[in-house]
Amino acid sequence: MTPHEPELLAFFKALADANRLKAVGLLAHRPHTVEQLAAALGVGSSTASHHLRRLAEVGLVHARADGPYSVYALDPEPLQALAKRLLASESLPPLAADADLDAFDRKVLKAYLAPDGRFRDPLPRKRRQIAVLARHALAFIEPGVTYDEKGINAVIERFTDDTATIRRALVDLGLLGRTPDGGAYWRIEGPGG
Repeated sequence: MTPHEPELLAFFKALADANRLKAVGLLAHRPHTVEQLAAALGVGSSTASHHLRRLAEVGLVHARADGPYSVYALDPEPLQALAKRLLASESLPPLAADADLDAFDRKVLKAYLAPDGRFRDPLPRKRRQIAVLARHALAFIEPGVTYDEKGINAVIERFTDDTATIRRALVDLGLLGRTPDGGAYWRIEGPGG
């Protein structure tokens, strides 16, 4: 579990209720008493108090005394600070540390890769699935080599007779460069290639 994960889970659990979300919306307009929120939400006062308590636990609301009533207001600063801290680029990737990032690719390859190494016909229609097949074919395109259309098609024909679909996907994904006239193709090196 990452250091921010318990805080993030508590925050989203506090908001994981339609009435609490409505309460946040109402409090964003102006402060309310428990009774005013209860009436606006169509719930009893004890239920409204419960929702406010859950929101207060994560710092989204605070109360101040106004005579015999407690008036609740939205406190946007903790929300903004939490969002800034938790959604920082270095905080998010660890949340998926134990996720299987290649599961979709394996699933598509299992469905469309025949025992002989060729793609099953017909090719999938979904772009995400075609992208998986295109990335698989990319491994057989030599870096630093410029291919003419016949040459790049020869590489792709190892996998399918529908060379145009895979070639187009490789170009669209930014994995394969090509001249405007389509006379030359080359593997693009970088994050994706």
